[in-house]
Amino acid sequence: MSLHHTEHAITIAAPAQAVHDALRSVVNWPDIFPPTIHAETLEHDASGDHIRLWATANESLKTWTSRRTFDPEQRRITFRQVVSAPPVASMSGEWVVQEIDADNSRVLLLHSFSPDDSAGAREWIEAAVDTNSTRELESLKSAAEALARRPEATVTFADSLWIDAEPARVREFIDRADLWAERLAHVDAVTLTEPVPGHQFLSLDTRTPEGDVHTTASWRVVLDSGDIVYKQTRLPALLSLHRGRWSFTPRDGGTLATSEHTVALITEAIPAILGTGKTLADATAFIRNALGRNSLSTLENAKKWAESTERGSDVRR
Repeated sequence: MSLHHTEHAITIAAPAQAVHDALRSVVNWPDIFPPTIHAETLEHDASGDHIRLWATANESLKTWTSRRTFDPEQRRITFRQVVSAPPVASMSGEWVVQEIDADNSRVLLLHSFSPDDSAGAREWIEAAVDTNSTRELESLKSAAEALARRPEATVTFADSLWIDAEPARVREFIDRADLWAERLAHVDAVTLTEPVPGHQFLSLDTRTPEGDVHTTASWRVVLDSGDIVYKQTRLPALLSLHRGRWSFTPRDGGTLATSEHTVALITEAIPAILGTGKTLADATAFIRNALGRNSLSTLENAKKWAESTERGSDVRR
């Protein structure tokens, strides 16, 4: 197999150590990198970790596992895909963070890859690596610089509801998002596709109490744990990030169902959307109320459905 190499770089107005720390904390990568839908640490030790990533590449969702090794002295993170997704036969590389001065850094992103034998594999990988690397470095720059200015603009919150039903029954309601237009009053229209089991692309038209309709789109992943995670790829005008998790925890003979959200607000957009004089605190409260209202409505409907008289299952898988 032939080995190919690429290099991408960017300068960031943030301290090198802060940038390195952001790269090392892989669970937060969905907050930084638009292609990354979800990331998990499978195991870790002082020298490195074993991670699994779900990310979009050329408009499709791919998943793979990688082994990373750390060189904190040189602010270098080396990675190697353990299980690659076709048409990639092998993939490895490095993140290198170089200090320019106390407030500025330069980041190198290096890749080495081999394509499989399928037609057009090399060209597909080169296009995906170039597109994702450019976007990832630009997003890392934006996230690191925004965090340095306004760390409070990114917030996480959750709503929970106890349901007298098994977790699998509650999960079924959330999994069957293709039926939400029939089941949820705030959903006007829905389109759900599932290219492979557990990878779902969901488009929703939701209606606010004032009658406004907003269209959003998300990639969703049904995890082995049973949780369903998602990240919006088409966002409301006030947000630069919205990702979440539906979890279903056995509790007191039933299920504690939880909807968690992580959002990043676009502070510059607040006056135009919410009105002159509105603050980041106002915008945070607005988003918290809007998303929490929809989450609780969904959970309350899931509760009614799951606790209702047993009916024929409509599980697809």
